[in-house]
Amino acid sequence: MSRQYFGTDGIRGTVGQAPITPDFVLMLAHAVGQVLKQDHPRPKVLIGKDTRISGYMLESALESGFNSAGVDVLLLGPLPTPAVAYLTRAQRAQLGVVISASHNPYPDNGIKFFNQHGSKLPDAWELAVEARLQQPPVWASSQALGKARRLDDAPGRYIEFCKSTVDAQLSLKGLKLVVDAAHGAAYQVAPQVFQELGAEVVTMGCAPDGLNINQGVGATHPQAMVSAVLAHGADYGVALDGDADRLQMVDAQGRLYNGDELLYVLAQDRLRQNLPLPGVVGTLMTNMAVELALRDQGVEVVRAKVGDRYVLEALEARGWLLGGEGSGHLLALDKHSTGDGMVSALQVLQACVNQQKTLAHILEGVSLFPQTLLNVRTPKGFDWTAHTPLQHEIERVQSELGTQGRVLVRPSGTEPLLRIMVESSDAQRSLALAQRMVQTVPNAA
Repeated sequence: MSRQYFGTDGIRGTVGQAPITPDFVLMLAHAVGQVLKQDHPRPKVLIGKDTRISGYMLESALESGFNSAGVDVLLLGPLPTPAVAYLTRAQRAQLGVVISASHNPYPDNGIKFFNQHGSKLPDAWELAVEARLQQPPVWASSQALGKARRLDDAPGRYIEFCKSTVDAQLSLKGLKLVVDAAHGAAYQVAPQVFQELGAEVVTMGCAPDGLNINQGVGATHPQAMVSAVLAHGADYGVALDGDADRLQMVDAQGRLYNGDELLYVLAQDRLRQNLPLPGVVGTLMTNMAVELALRDQGVEVVRAKVGDRYVLEALEARGWLLGGEGSGHLLALDKHSTGDGMVSALQVLQACVNQQKTLAHILEGVSLFPQTLLNVRTPKGFDWTAHTPLQHEIERVQSELGTQGRVLVRPSGTEPLLRIMVESSDAQRSLALAQRMVQTVPNAA
C-alpha cells in the first residue's frame, strides 16, 4: 500500500494548497491522536516549529486536532527539529511533532513526527494514520478533551542537552565564530550554545520575520557566511538550515566544508581516540574521496539511498553509530537519536580543539572528487535498466574508472529525467564519460 500524504520526511507542501491547509492539519492531528490512543489511554504530544509565519496557523490546527481526540499537548514554540526529538524523549511524551519545511522557502511548510524515543516513525505507522484519516472523526467528550500548555523553559533544556554532548572540560574560549541560523528555528539557541562554551560569536541569520527563513543565508546559501567569516576575521563559520538539522562549516580562509567532509572529521576523531568504528553510512551521493580515505583506515563504508531517514535505517540495521550525507545531515547515534546541526558542529569543533588542528589540517590528503551530473530527458515510460546500449556503456565506463571513480544512474522521482553522474579525480574525464552515456539514451537531445 502506497502512502498518499507522507513523503520521505513527513508531509510537506505549499501553505494554502492541499494538504498544508488548516482543515486537513486539524484532521491529521485528530487521526494521529486516535492511532496513539490504541496504545496509550491519555497520550502526551509535543509540538515545535520553525519561524515561518504559517507556523502559528498550523500550530493552532494541530493543537485543536489533538485536543479533540483527547490528547494533551505541550507547545514548545520555535525550536530546532532535533530539539523536539530530544524533548519528546526527555518529557516521556508519546510523540513529537515539528512544523517545518526545513530548507525550503517560507511559502512551504510541513509536519513531521518523532516517536517516544526521538526517532522517525516507520512506514507502517504512517500508513495507519492515513487509514485513520479515511474514517469519521471520534470527537472526545467535554470531560475527556485534551489540554494544552507551554513548556516555557524548552530552549534552555535543549541548550543544556547540546552542551552535554561534548566533553565537560571542552572550552571554545579563544575561538571567534560566525553563527548563521538561516533566520530559522535555531536563531535563539545556536548563538547561546557557543557563547556559553566560551566562544566569541558573530550572529547572522538570527532575525526572523516569518518571511525570510533560508533567504540568502544558512546551510543552503553558505556564501553569505563565507563572506562574513572573512570580513570578521573569524576562525570558523557554522551555518544551519531552517530547522537546524543540517550543517555546513567554513574555516578562517573561507573554505567551505560540506557534510561528506565533516563526516570524515567525525570518523577520524573517533579513530584517533581508539573508539570502535566498524563502519560509516553515507548515501549514493557521498563523495568517493571520503569513502576511499575511510577504507584506507580500515573503516567500512555503506551507501544508503539519499535521505537521512535511509541513513538512519542503515545505521540501525548494522548497529553502527556514524553516518551522514553531503547536504549536512550528520548522525552520531551515541549523541542524539536524529541528525542535529548544533550537535554535529560541536563534535567538529571539539575535534579541532582537542587535536589542536584546523579543519584543513585534519582533512589534509582528502580532496573531494569532482562530480559531473547530467540530467537527460527521456521518453515517457523509458526503462533505463532494460536499455541495452546504455547498460553496456555504463559497464564500459565503470571498467575504465576501476576503483578510482564511479558511475551513478538514477531516475528522477518527479520528472521524466535520468540523472547520470560520474565521479573521478579528473573533472574533464568525468564530463566526457558522462556525455558518452547520455548519447546512448533515446531523445537525449
